[in-house]
Amino acid sequence: MLIEGIINPNLLSLISRIRHTNTLVIADAAFPFWNMIETVDLTLVRGIPTITQVLDAILPNWKCGEIFMAEEFKSTNPDDKLREFETACRGIQRTFEPHIEFKKRVPHAIGLIRTGDTTAYGNMILESV
Repeated sequence: MLIEGIINPNLLSLISRIRHTNTLVIADAAFPFWNMIETVDLTLVRGIPTITQVLDAILPNWKCGEIFMAEEFKSTNPDDKLREFETACRGIQRTFEPHIEFKKRVPHAIGLIRTGDTTAYGNMILESV
């Protein structure tokens, strides 16, 4: 029986199938459903869990080379929220692009993790190394 790290079996199954250069979306509570992508919905209530909490659970045991985010994230969130996300990204290169371009990447992901987060434009696409 697992006693540390991620214990959600659906989440473990999803992240264990990601290989070199594959991508994984971590999305907020309002993110649209994409029927062509496997989705693991972790939402409990609004705000739980957050995108950064999910990132904190995944990154210690997952090789991430780049994180894509919408550039609108920087202009619509307060400084403390920007710092929270920067810290959670652990120095991994982040590429900001227009939200419309970000959404074009989504269908190519291996899977999507839906959170309860409500951060404006806080969605991320993680690319494995």
